[in-house]
Amino acid sequence: MTQDTENLQYKKMTETPVPKLILMLGIPTTISMLVTSIYNMADTYFVGRIGTSASGAVGIVFGLMAIIQAFGFMFGHGAGSIISRRLGARDVESASRFASTSFVCALASGVMIMALGLLFINPLMRLLGSTETILPYARTYAAYILCAAPFMTCSCVLNNILRYEGRATFAMVGLTTGGILNIFGDWLLMGRFSLGVTGAGISTAVSQAISFLILLYMFAAGKTESKLGRRWLTKDFGDVTLICKTGLPSLMRQGLSSVSTMVLNGQAGIYGDAAVAAMAIVNRICFLIFSVGLGIGQGFQPVSAFNYGAKKYDRVRQGFYFTWIAGEVLLGGIAIAGMFFSGSLVGFFRDDPEVIAIGNFALAVQLASLFFQPLSVAANMMFQSIGKNGIATFLSSLRSGLFFIPVIVVLSKALGLTGVEISQTVADVMTFLVALPFAVGFMAELRKLERSEKGKGEVCISK
Repeated sequence: MTQDTENLQYKKMTETPVPKLILMLGIPTTISMLVTSIYNMADTYFVGRIGTSASGAVGIVFGLMAIIQAFGFMFGHGAGSIISRRLGARDVESASRFASTSFVCALASGVMIMALGLLFINPLMRLLGSTETILPYARTYAAYILCAAPFMTCSCVLNNILRYEGRATFAMVGLTTGGILNIFGDWLLMGRFSLGVTGAGISTAVSQAISFLILLYMFAAGKTESKLGRRWLTKDFGDVTLICKTGLPSLMRQGLSSVSTMVLNGQAGIYGDAAVAAMAIVNRICFLIFSVGLGIGQGFQPVSAFNYGAKKYDRVRQGFYFTWIAGEVLLGGIAIAGMFFSGSLVGFFRDDPEVIAIGNFALAVQLASLFFQPLSVAANMMFQSIGKNGIATFLSSLRSGLFFIPVIVVLSKALGLTGVEISQTVADVMTFLVALPFAVGFMAELRKLERSEKGKGEVCISK
């Protein structure tokens, strides 16, 4: 990449109007996440045609994928945030150091998860909430997902580095290609060759490998400022620690998502396979909708990190407010529309009256919680992107961990299945109430930093 190209990229990230820049980066990310969610839902649809227990296996393996992604996102978001701030300060050399180091760390973690997961696959599936009737399906599906774990963790790193550099379109190409191939693979292997859960697993594993190769090509072809290679690997363990500390919110968010999935499956399993299947379907639908808000939030992350590194604090503040408002409009509109069709949506994936009855109410309640999520997402993304790791880690631990786990245990005992169905909404409202004062306080801090920078500029002019 030439110096002129680097200068143009710097100008784009620091001078493009903030709403336009967030949409430029957020729309490709949103498309990527929607396609990823759609191919996950394609698995749910095709597997659901096998039976209720097979549908439950999708929810179990969803927890496994959350574990794999937790490590990938830790290294990806950790390195990406640092890289974006370093590029904002025009330090390309250290950006390459963090890119290469995070890639190797992600590869090592993916191989470790694959080896341990395959070795202990039966107890792992039970830990994730599998019942004895779901276990055969979950074990088969999970084996292929575990084989793809190194590709998945590395793809998370490559994808996030591209996003944080402001090249979300390149990341979109890699992820959407893999997603489309997975949907086609499900149709071919399950619909035409009747391979069942095995077909879903093979399709997912192959699509993940292809997606990884496309993302890797972007770096090999010199389309990025940061580079990958042995020469840039760090000799300072402190760099690895910094990546992990910065990426810890993502590890907590994804890791606790996996733990919450285990607890959810365990609590739902008390009421039978139909409850596990219904909650798995509801979670997939809600994640598809949530992808819209999350995509815009991830479009805000590189804007926030880059401009914070360039000391353009007013742009960070503008970006936060735009992300919050845009999320409310988009998710709120989708939530209202979805409430009218909740029963039909659940029935599309599994034509089982008991599954539909459970899922209908659970989906309607969870859609209501979408109004409370945009602020929490925007605040979490902002604090992580600018390196305020403690606050970001705390906030990321709330929705799927510190709030959700005790809430579902208490409400399940108090209200039975209804408690299971409403727990995520209660946790989302509580997370919103905690995130709000953190966001308000930091907006005031950014105004002080703005005034300080203006004061320095005025002193320089007077001299």
